[in-house]
Amino acid sequence: MEKNYQELLEEAKKASKNSYSPYSTFPVGACVLYENGNKYLGCNVENASYGLAICAERNAISSAISNGEKSKIKAVAIYSPKQKRCMPCGACRQWMSEFALDKNETKIILEDENDKILVLSLEEIFPYRFTLEE
Repeated sequence: MEKNYQELLEEAKKASKNSYSPYSTFPVGACVLYENGNKYLGCNVENASYGLAICAERNAISSAISNGEKSKIKAVAIYSPKQKRCMPCGACRQWMSEFALDKNETKIILEDENDKILVLSLEEIFPYRFTLEE
């Protein structure tokens, strides 16, 4: 599975190059893998009105939904050339939770300080979430 995680991280790296981040100068890319094997890319897109920015993860998830994706998220790779272990913000964690396969099975793939793959579960990074199920 590590090879698949590396491929997802490479896709996130490519997506980060499309970032529009003139205000923060902090480009981020994401690749979201769904349980049916479909992948969607996203990058952060900022705006002079800061609250109107969208993170890479939510951009990728929105793309999936806009394209009719109905399956659940299996993994999300997140990358920024500016920071290792580029963790998702709270809003992105909630979005991932909304569409996750399972909070223990949905994986978050990051690059660590040694350029190695770090895999965490959604449960590990977001143990308490808003949900209608619990």
